[in-house]
Amino acid sequence: MEPREKGYKQINGIRMYYEIYGSGKPLVLIHGGGSSILFDFKEIIARLENQFQLIGIDLQNHGMTEHRDIPETFEQDAHDVAALLKELDVEKASFWGFSNGGNTVMQIAHLYPQITEKLIIASSFYKRNGMMDGFFESMAEATLESMPESLKINFLNLNPDFSLLENLFEKDSKRMQTFEDWDEKILTSIKVPALFISGDKDVMKPEHVVEMWRLVPGSQLMILPATHGSYMMADFEGNIDSDLINLTANEATQFLND
Repeated sequence: MEPREKGYKQINGIRMYYEIYGSGKPLVLIHGGGSSILFDFKEIIARLENQFQLIGIDLQNHGMTEHRDIPETFEQDAHDVAALLKELDVEKASFWGFSNGGNTVMQIAHLYPQITEKLIIASSFYKRNGMMDGFFESMAEATLESMPESLKINFLNLNPDFSLLENLFEKDSKRMQTFEDWDEKILTSIKVPALFISGDKDVMKPEHVVEMWRLVPGSQLMILPATHGSYMMADFEGNIDSDLINLTANEATQFLND
């Protein structure tokens, strides 16, 4: 599994890293907080690279993309992704966002409807009360030590500068700590086909994902017997449920090709 193209583009003041796999209709892959392209999407790329042109992007402060000394926002990430796609001459694409990446792709559909074909919103949320009880309390006390070890190792493998890991952790934590509920208009403004995916043991409550699904006209919903992302990637212990990931990949493919 090798990208057919990879590199950097100068975007909004930083060098952003991207990888492209396969060919066909473009599907842009947006990772979650503290993560990177392959950490979240390795299993999905392996299953879909023969069917789509997959464009993986490392967001600001993540993976191999440069760091900024401004607060992270989902809107800024949306602006960065849209600008990078323009540099790659991609006029319109579908988007698959996982976790915080799901928030980013909802903002892309809201702010840049003209570039948005379809959306897969995986394990995302739009209101604080949609998260598991105690989530934001534990986020308020989070330290670098509490960041999952596999995410730390992944980051330092891509970017062996500990001060950058500290910056990533600080920016990501602050974004969650200061998150304010979105207006429902951000979801009701989404006019493209959307598929919401979540696990029944995810960090957001299933009821919250149902609520989001109801706000996006004509969207689809899939709640799987899974923890956070284990339906599309290895869990934090490195375990892979291939059958479950196959199911997700097949459903996603059907949704994107309909």
